[in-house]
Amino acid sequence: MAQAQEFEKVLSGSDTSVAAFDEHKSAVRRIQHFLHSTPAAVPLIVLVLSIIIFGITIGGRFFSSYTLTLILQQIAIVGILGAAQTLVILTAGIDLSIGVIMVISAVIMGNCAVSYGLPSVIAVALGLAAGAACGLLNGVLVAYMKLPPFIVTLGTWNIVMATNFIYSANETIRDTDVDTQAPLLHLFALSFKVGTAVLTAGVIAMVALVLLLWYVLNHTAWGRHVYAVGDDQEAAKLSGIQTKKVLMTVYTLAGLIAAFAAWVSIGRNGSISPSAAVTDYNLQAITATVIGGISLFGGRGSILGTLFGAMIVGVVSMGLNMLGADPQWKVLLTGVLIIGAVAVDQWIRKVSA
Repeated sequence: MAQAQEFEKVLSGSDTSVAAFDEHKSAVRRIQHFLHSTPAAVPLIVLVLSIIIFGITIGGRFFSSYTLTLILQQIAIVGILGAAQTLVILTAGIDLSIGVIMVISAVIMGNCAVSYGLPSVIAVALGLAAGAACGLLNGVLVAYMKLPPFIVTLGTWNIVMATNFIYSANETIRDTDVDTQAPLLHLFALSFKVGTAVLTAGVIAMVALVLLLWYVLNHTAWGRHVYAVGDDQEAAKLSGIQTKKVLMTVYTLAGLIAAFAAWVSIGRNGSISPSAAVTDYNLQAITATVIGGISLFGGRGSILGTLFGAMIVGVVSMGLNMLGADPQWKVLLTGVLIIGAVAVDQWIRKVSA
């Protein structure tokens, strides 16, 4: 066996350990990583702090079961619309039309059941189908025509709102007529007691919908595709995801959920008014979504955060009302929360940069 050369003898005695770099994360860095991995944590913390602050300021009245369940009843419609908006924003889009889709779906349900005398089940099905069709139109324009979601849904917002007023002649369907001829439309007005708390079927529907979508987004391939499309659409396409199909289903599902919110709103409001199209339901849904930690850049956030965001707005509104504050304080605080939520999102996103 040949003897080792001189340089080989030197190498044999050298240190063979692999270099290692110990990263000592600061407390702030650890907080960033925690919030990045748990998107619903920030809105949950803000919600708890809001309840504590108003509870201390107002006293025991704020912690009564009546007050807390009333907040849930007031946010039921916004919470459902927020769930629809969350799906769209997760794909880095936005839907400005879901508010008017909800209204025209309610008008179709009411007219079919009360004015045309159709069975309530068919009326509800037609309303849900109308909402899904509006969402499908948005999906086609965004996915296949490759038009910007903001422009597309701004256009369909105007189209659907005008169609709503033309179709309905701006005539309100009265509560008594709905109750007499189509009691199924008031299904989500049903209430029941849990101890001293009074909950409505609309609140249960909102919570059930959010939990269902949370499971779908976190434990199905479709849910992972939604996040992937929002994070980087081109990369998702190269990895084999059918991005157009995902966008189509997201916008269609958002329209369907908006129509479901219409059914819940009939139970909540009693009557069906076409003029509800001019209200700020859509803005409230976007507000709940943003405050809930859903990134406007897409691909990050938890739908549970949207529910917490809606509850934050409800707690702030109820707390200020009980304090007798000027209503403009609610508007001011909502603006602060929106800007703060976006700032926190930008700070958290630095972790993945």
